[in-house]
Amino acid sequence: MQKIMVATDGSDGADRAVDFAAQLALGLGVELLILTVAGELPAEDMRRFARAEGDIGSALDSAAEQVVAAAAARATGVGAVRVRHSFVWGDPAAAIIAEADREGIDLIVVGRRGRGRLAGLLLGSVSQKLTSLASCPVLVVP
Repeated sequence: MQKIMVATDGSDGADRAVDFAAQLALGLGVELLILTVAGELPAEDMRRFARAEGDIGSALDSAAEQVVAAAAARATGVGAVRVRHSFVWGDPAAAIIAEADREGIDLIVVGRRGRGRLAGLLLGSVSQKLTSLASCPVLVVP
């Protein structure tokens, strides 16, 4: 194993996944990639960033960058050494899988539930989709 990816949306569940992935990366001495999917942020956050940034695209980029930067700080606080972070656009599950394939990720770590509780109940959660569709193992943190 060389690379672990943790997907985050900044929720409490995602924070637990970041902590676990950081501890695992530290213990195994591997690289940790932290990823979020822009556009999947709560409406309140989007409105706040849009007012500050002036346009919704820049606001979403800014919000996504803040989510992954906070997660990276959290991971390094746990002790992970080789940490990178990034954000992508698209459907969360499809975007995470595409990025994992592109990066040659050996393990995806994700929280069981993120911010999209209602959508998850209606459409299936991102973690469920990842466990069904990813080409590498997926570890779901409760």
